[in-house]
Amino acid sequence: VLNGSICCTVRSDLIAVLQKLAARQAAGEICLDAIVIETTGMADPAPVAQTFLVDETIRMFARLDGIVTLVDAKHIEQHLDDDTPTAEGVVKEAAAQVAFADRILLNKVDLVSESDLERIELRLQAMNKLAPIQRCQHSEVSVDRVLNIHGFDLDRTLASMPDFLNPNALPTKHNESVTSVSLDQSAARHLRAVDKGALDFDAVKEWINQLLSSQGADLFRMKGVLSIAHAECKFVYHSVHMIFNGHFDEQWAVDGLRESKLVFIGKNLDAKALADGFNSCLATPESIAKKIKALRFAVGDEVECCVGPGEWSPGKVVAHMHREPAMPPGMVAPYQVHLDESGPEHFIWAPYDCDEVIRKVQPAAAGRRNSPRIKKTGSQRMS
Repeated sequence: VLNGSICCTVRSDLIAVLQKLAARQAAGEICLDAIVIETTGMADPAPVAQTFLVDETIRMFARLDGIVTLVDAKHIEQHLDDDTPTAEGVVKEAAAQVAFADRILLNKVDLVSESDLERIELRLQAMNKLAPIQRCQHSEVSVDRVLNIHGFDLDRTLASMPDFLNPNALPTKHNESVTSVSLDQSAARHLRAVDKGALDFDAVKEWINQLLSSQGADLFRMKGVLSIAHAECKFVYHSVHMIFNGHFDEQWAVDGLRESKLVFIGKNLDAKALADGFNSCLATPESIAKKIKALRFAVGDEVECCVGPGEWSPGKVVAHMHREPAMPPGMVAPYQVHLDESGPEHFIWAPYDCDEVIRKVQPAAAGRRNSPRIKKTGSQRMS
């Protein structure tokens, strides 16, 4: 589809794509075994299913095999229990997706108890008695559980939804408080809500943690690919409510643009606040200067560094915002320190600006010099 997602209307662009595939297969250019379509998380599946039945060419080309609904065991009851008043005709997406399913995959079963799972399964069965339920983790199931299942039954659907094939039926309505926000550095300038540039990893983590703690209940889904300063790989993340997972993945193309893209789906989203939050994470000279100004020690200050459990060595701060190739992706140390009596080449770096890692020289330690505990030369990380 043109915008990369399928929501909940009979989509003319989806019909056009399927018609092109039908023509190419008829001409012998391709040979398709199946077509897998993933809708948006907020889609009512019924109108999407209609797409395969209202056009004669598509109906002759492809059989609607089944609707597979992935259910989040950790959060499904929160959505089923949502009693927010809605206008007449507004669909409850979670209930609609369960009710219309031909197969239900109950995912994230490792995050809830057995008694919770049994209760959830009873609720799902009460809403849809015919769809088999399979428990899973990380959405891992065998292919034969989701493909070629012959699950969709038009007669059964028409019995429960007489207007299913009526082209004049009123379109699906959504809860207007539930929206999506996209932040894309590659968008055209007049459409781009965010500035370009790599992101400060510490600032990103602080921003996302703040979002999850303050808005997690209303953030149904969040995902993105981020360009992090001092990282050769893409940072890929996704979250559902307050459950977050992120990691550095494949490398950026050597000659390609490094641009971040994020999508938020949830209730009462503030697009401007999200864009402002993203822009505050950019690794700019101004943001770096602000971080340096907030540090406790200046270059040249005498300090003590923790070099082992209960062991401290004196030294001098020689640099701020220190970065070395051996550091983890995106990491920048607030201090580089030269340890006293360790030789001219012995430097370490402090990963955090806190008293547990680096502190003022203690009065009792004045004039005392510890033997260095880090044996090899070069810049090392302190404990």
